[in-house]
Amino acid sequence: KEQPDGLLLAFGGQTALNCGVKIFEAGLLEKYNVRVLGTPVQAIIDTEDRDLFVKKLDEINVKTIKSFAVETIEDAHKAAEDLGYPVIIRAAYALGGLGSGFCNNPEELHVLAEKSLNYSPQLLVEKSLKGWKEIEFEVVRDKFGNCITVCNMENFDPLGIHTGESIVVAPCQTLTNSEISKLRSIAISIVQHVGIVGECNVQFAFDTQSEDYRVIEINARLSRSSALASKATGYPLAFVAAKIGLGYGLH
Repeated sequence: KEQPDGLLLAFGGQTALNCGVKIFEAGLLEKYNVRVLGTPVQAIIDTEDRDLFVKKLDEINVKTIKSFAVETIEDAHKAAEDLGYPVIIRAAYALGGLGSGFCNNPEELHVLAEKSLNYSPQLLVEKSLKGWKEIEFEVVRDKFGNCITVCNMENFDPLGIHTGESIVVAPCQTLTNSEISKLRSIAISIVQHVGIVGECNVQFAFDTQSEDYRVIEINARLSRSSALASKATGYPLAFVAAKIGLGYGLH
């Protein structure tokens, strides 16, 4: 109806990403000759589909949480047996951690999996890393491959409490310089490899005892954290991401 020339998918939260992926898969972009500006749709699919996401990060030897993507309750039970309880259930393509939670036994798993499958066609059953720190990096990259991290943030609560219900502190207060630079360089290599154009954030689980880490997820869009990061740093992430989407470089 509106006959736009282009679409920006990174600015409408999870809903815009989901709609954009559907439009892309239905072949409507070619049909109406509409360009997706900013992050390409394939990169969005690579970060939203948990199976593809893990494979993509395996290509550059980045550690992700051991997990299985399933589509039925029976498969969810099998996956949990393989991983060993406690496990986390996450719904793919879901907004704000909807349908996610911890399960300590098969009964809890059954209840949560049943609920989550109402929201989402795919569930992720993953090993619980409850108690690890949750660290996030806001990363901006342009189409020429210039890449910066605007800030790092630390959740006040450990892994297991959704960022939306937690307090986020920017910059990190309890990590050492070497820990931060280790995670920062991993975040940049992920964003370069996935091919984000614009803004995104990379979430890590980090264990300070062993300095071990896992990548939890990438939001290939402006998220709630981006708004917090913009306020905390004074760097206008959405404004810059919009410029990059239109083809400007960071320089």
